[in-house]
Amino acid sequence: MEAPQYVAARVQQALAEDGRTNELGIRVDVRGDQLFLRGQVSEAGQRDRLGLVAHEAAPELHLHNEITIVGDVFDQGEDEHLD
Repeated sequence: MEAPQYVAARVQQALAEDGRTNELGIRVDVRGDQLFLRGQVSEAGQRDRLGLVAHEAAPELHLHNEITIVGDVFDQGEDEHLD
């Protein structure tokens, strides 16, 4: 059985290198047969793609996608004006 830190590194590398995700800011934790993804993305579609890529990289683990979706920084009630 592969050590948890190696499984986490393999998943982290897949998230960074897969063309569907190219994501560096996601924390990957492996505990037993559980795989946890944590971090923030700007849209639900990206969250779903990250879960898919992580599952493909470690299909033997039970995935817990705890990534949260945050709005764009300009969606906080203020309009951006470019001149």
